[in-house]
Amino acid sequence: MLAIETIKKAASEFQDELLLIRQHLHAHPELSFEEEKTADYIASLLTQWDISYEQQVGGNGLVGMIRGEQPESKVVALRADMDALPIQEENEHFYQSTNPGVMHACGHDVHMSCLLGALKILNTYKNKFEGSIKFIFQPAEEKVPGGALKMIEAGVLENPAPDVIIGEHVYPDLEVGKVGFKSGNYMASNDEINLSIRGRGGHAAIPGQFDDTVLAASQIVVALQQIVSRQATPSIPTVLSFGRFMAEGAYNVIPNEVKVYGTFRTFDEAWRKKAHQLITDIAQQTARAYGTECEVFIDHGYPYLVNDKSTTQLAKEAAISYLGPDNVIDLDVRMTAEDFARFSQLKPSCFYRLGTANNDKGITAKLHTPLFDVDEKSLEIGSGLMAWIAIQQLNNL
Repeated sequence: MLAIETIKKAASEFQDELLLIRQHLHAHPELSFEEEKTADYIASLLTQWDISYEQQVGGNGLVGMIRGEQPESKVVALRADMDALPIQEENEHFYQSTNPGVMHACGHDVHMSCLLGALKILNTYKNKFEGSIKFIFQPAEEKVPGGALKMIEAGVLENPAPDVIIGEHVYPDLEVGKVGFKSGNYMASNDEINLSIRGRGGHAAIPGQFDDTVLAASQIVVALQQIVSRQATPSIPTVLSFGRFMAEGAYNVIPNEVKVYGTFRTFDEAWRKKAHQLITDIAQQTARAYGTECEVFIDHGYPYLVNDKSTTQLAKEAAISYLGPDNVIDLDVRMTAEDFARFSQLKPSCFYRLGTANNDKGITAKLHTPLFDVDEKSLEIGSGLMAWIAIQQLNNL
């Protein structure tokens, strides 16, 4: 039996190496679907540690196994994402991004490092647990359709099929040393709304002789708000927001085309489908009322993320035993989205949050910002806790 004290000691001893791994990954970020060097670096570490793996699974993904005693009896999967964001880093660390305009501003460097740390611990003591650990390094979490779908299509959840799957995400709203869990529906589905409003543009001083595409597009944005306020069931969290409005005319020019981009998020597949139709119908009908036409394209993104009740409760109990009850909190529903949702729809899952902030050190920047950073003590906590959660899941199967 692999004891909690053994895991904590191993995580502490591995901390210095883990810092170097995280700093290397942070300094060399790669965008979604472009993670070739990241994958090669992870592969080099796995080879060095004598852990078996397969590369180029569903793109740049890596999958492998650590086989304990009676390895075919039960399988727990651990997953980390690999890609970075198109953000110019403003931190001035010696390990700041060396790729202009690309940054690990969502903590995927931490996710990879924690999974690597957990794997090194579990591989060292694989003779002390029964079952197997399947690990998944997933590319392209940040960009629809996402790398999880491609990996699933490539068979990542087969041969062998995991009994449960565990994922971790950094959380700058929590101080380092704390973690958070949410059972049931946790993160929303996300769809990208693309509207193209077209008509006969012309001189803005004589709008009666042309089609006012800007006015039509504006009215469409306003009209679509009734979907949430009047059509959505109050018990189903729903968000429809528009973040980009492109009318490339001039002071006195109404353009022939206006483009509008937004996001739709919710927690119910039937309502999601109905809302897509409402968006299409309202946008097109409103456009016609202003003498224009509207082309609607809805790019279906990730489904909603659901944490299995028993899997999450067991992970939470493991965290309490590892960190103490005062350092484990309950999380609220989030309208942000996560590609891990595709795994959660197919296997009993737990996706939890790792505290990374340190107010005393000024480490408080939010995700997806140029100054995002983490207290690196979270690496030791995250790697050890992930290993301990995996062992507790195996023991419960």
